[in-house]
Amino acid sequence: MSEFEQIPAGWFVMGSEFGQPDEQPEHRVWVDTFELAIDPVTRAEYHPYLEATQAPAPREWDNPLFGGLDKPVVGVSWNDAYLFCLWHSSCLSTAPVRLPTEAEWERAARGHRKGEDYPWGNLTPSWIPNAGDGPLDGPWPVTLGPANDFGVRGIAANVHEWCADWHSRTFYAESPARNPIGPTSGHRRTSRGGSWRHARTISRVSARSKLAPTYQYTDYGFRLARDV
Repeated sequence: MSEFEQIPAGWFVMGSEFGQPDEQPEHRVWVDTFELAIDPVTRAEYHPYLEATQAPAPREWDNPLFGGLDKPVVGVSWNDAYLFCLWHSSCLSTAPVRLPTEAEWERAARGHRKGEDYPWGNLTPSWIPNAGDGPLDGPWPVTLGPANDFGVRGIAANVHEWCADWHSRTFYAESPARNPIGPTSGHRRTSRGGSWRHARTISRVSARSKLAPTYQYTDYGFRLARDV
């Protein structure tokens, strides 16, 4: 069962003037206090959901490269992650869980650091497998490496993590300053973080990615959030 860290309310600068067009412009954002899971959802956590609901298994669930109870569950669509949150909220949680917004995710990933590329600074830490060069054979265990300033592990590396928002490349120019939740509709859902199958397995905290909510890629997982 996921363990959570409380992410304190506060202002931070979201986006990057030096990234892709959809990371611009930089803008100040306030995020209320919330809780974020220390680790992405693992295969150990996802398996009871499959047994209880008889939901279809994620893509390549039986592939040994993705095996191991401490590996992040991958091959789940945004829709799969959303349904897991509903099941978890009704059956396991003392409080409802959900996917984090992009603003919450970036707030948690940045921690107390300002203007740095990664949750751990501007350099690749020694614990990142293969010095951050990929592709690798599969994802690494979620417990690898220390937690960041706010107590979350593995964020911005290993697997893309689904976020709640619809993606819009122009949203930052019109984003509200407090608790932005993305546009009201769209074609692709946002995701954040690195990917074990990319040339670089780590990602800048401001970097955005997006995918249709029905797609199941083996480098996509998710992390739970909940209100305080």
